[in-house]
Amino acid sequence: MKPFISTLTLVLGTAFATAALADGDVCMATGEMKAALIDWYGEAPVAEPSDAKEQLWVSQETGTWTLLKNFSDGNSCVLAQGDDWMTGTGQDQFLAQLQD
Repeated sequence: MKPFISTLTLVLGTAFATAALADGDVCMATGEMKAALIDWYGEAPVAEPSDAKEQLWVSQETGTWTLLKNFSDGNSCVLAQGDDWMTGTGQDQFLAQLQD
């Protein structure tokens, strides 16, 4: 019975992982995520994480932005990203615009 359960677990695990990748979710350890945003995009956080543990990262130079969700397990996921950041827009204003 163990081989069947192990095989079933492997198949189901692969199916869920494939579904997550198909959705375009980008998740990784929070330290790695922050390093990638700094090194690859020149982004920096514009505020401390919100009560929902969401944090906006922005590059004033290139105009790119990334909204992260930080989890208590030490991982972070990209909720949204884009170009043409509006200088002077704060995290609270931005989050309110995303919810509209």
